Amino acid sequence: MNRPSAISRSILIVDDDDAVRMVMKSILEEAGHRAEIATNGKEAIDRIALGGIDLIITDLVMPEQEGIETIKLLRREHPEVKVIAMSGAFGGDYLQIAGFMGAHKTLVKPIRVQMVLDAVEEVFSDELHGTDRPAPEEPL
Repeated sequence: MNRPSAISRSILIVDDDDAVRMVMKSILEEAGHRAEIATNGKEAIDRIALGGIDLIITDLVMPEQEGIETIKLLRREHPEVKVIAMSGAFGGDYLQIAGFMGAHKTLVKPIRVQMVLDAVEEVFSDELHGTDRPAPEEPL
């Protein structure tokens, strides 16, 4: 059993796979976080616009609006929201792009429970210790 987080955060899980969304939601809630779900980047951006989301954990390959575009919009419109990107596609190339676009952490699928919990803890620990990654600079 996972120990509850010292600070409960609101986390949005974005993935087009129902099973991934539900397992991630369960893992995060068991750890003491509030978790919500979205099926694609467009849904995620709409939900984040309502406020109250601290972190988004997003897949990168999805229909309608994929993860890279979602991260790009988040960095521009909601820079306060932390981002963890996850993918098992394209041999990790997409994850490198996600990091360059401003993802605070990247995870290679298949995801393991402890991997998710460690990544969430690290993102918020960096914030508390002032080592939070700044948003990437816009090219001239």
